Amino acid sequence: MLKGKNIILGVTGSIAAYKAAFFVRLLVKEGAAVKVIMTSAAKDFITPLTLSTVSKNPVVSEFVKGPSGEWNNHVDLGLWADAMIIAPASANTVGKMANGICDNILLATYLSTRCPVFIAPAMDLDMYQHPSVISNLEKLAAFGNYLINAEHGELASGLIGQGRLAEPEQLVQTLSDFFEKGNRLDKKKILISAGPTYEAIDPVRFIGNHSTGKMGFAIASEAANQGAIVTLVSGPTQISIAHPNISLIKVNSGKEMYAACLSVVKESDIIILAAAVADYAPKTMATQKIKKQSDEMQLELVKTVDIAQELGKIKSKGQINVGFALETNAELENAQKKIVKKNLDIIVLNSLKDEGAGFGHDTNKISIIDNQNNIEHFELKSKKEVAKDIINAIVTKINS
Repeated sequence: MLKGKNIILGVTGSIAAYKAAFFVRLLVKEGAAVKVIMTSAAKDFITPLTLSTVSKNPVVSEFVKGPSGEWNNHVDLGLWADAMIIAPASANTVGKMANGICDNILLATYLSTRCPVFIAPAMDLDMYQHPSVISNLEKLAAFGNYLINAEHGELASGLIGQGRLAEPEQLVQTLSDFFEKGNRLDKKKILISAGPTYEAIDPVRFIGNHSTGKMGFAIASEAANQGAIVTLVSGPTQISIAHPNISLIKVNSGKEMYAACLSVVKESDIIILAAAVADYAPKTMATQKIKKQSDEMQLELVKTVDIAQELGKIKSKGQINVGFALETNAELENAQKKIVKKNLDIIVLNSLKDEGAGFGHDTNKISIIDNQNNIEHFELKSKKEVAKDIINAIVTKINS
């Protein structure tokens, strides 16, 4: 699946840089065109001559090349590539990538590329487990990048643990697997809702919930990486997302979310409603902050619009609608009822009883049920992996 693909390999300052030569050789053998970008520190571990020889292309390491001062255009490099992979990715480079620091051509290319980016870290086990490194890797994953976890084994320090760069064969397989199924949603238009809604009581208070939007954003990233054109309608959240295939619409209330969804629903092939929309909202919003005057205060609440149900009523032929159910009792029974009531093709069920699942966690444990009553249960996974399971279920439904 790599024949004819253009691959940028970023090599950083790590003893594992020696594996880059083997990796490049395997990529070329598979029919890929490879251009290597090295940081200055990487040259202490492997020479540009070695990598230019095996890649059959000049190695880029500076913005300016040759005595004539010709410019290495990082933008052109980014546009040329079908995929970019940083292997090995040092803690230093991972930190800079996560925080938008751009002091070399590898980082400039990363920040300007539009293709999928794969990151394969390599460092000593204590560095790999440090909270700052973990946070940076999580941030990079949230941006939509693909992480290739370091392996367990003997490290350059002599210690035994996780931190070894994944072997070249595994790196090649990861890229091959991506391109094999990476275009399964090519040009499909997908509407995704995510996060909570805030229903205003007065200018400073609201009714809301604990949703962070992590699940919806993970689904948006996975769909976009598989070729979909995504409209992501998000309630208030701290998550950022940067992908050329994703258009983000920010809203606050359920009413605003419904209006945003309505504006694109007719042109959408797939609708994934992962948002946790408040069930009730204050009947009226106070124009000024409500002062604390007595021991009790009564709010009159009214039902908010059921977005999934309303979109189910106007569902067009061939459209796939996916809903979510977060239940605390009679989980399966309640989820199956929602499939019928809201005209869904698929519902994703999770329970607050499952440790590590639901709001606020980086992991989730789900069951996927379709309108033919097929049920598949999954183990606790990262939300990024859960997003892949959900997309797989949608692709299966499309092809059925």
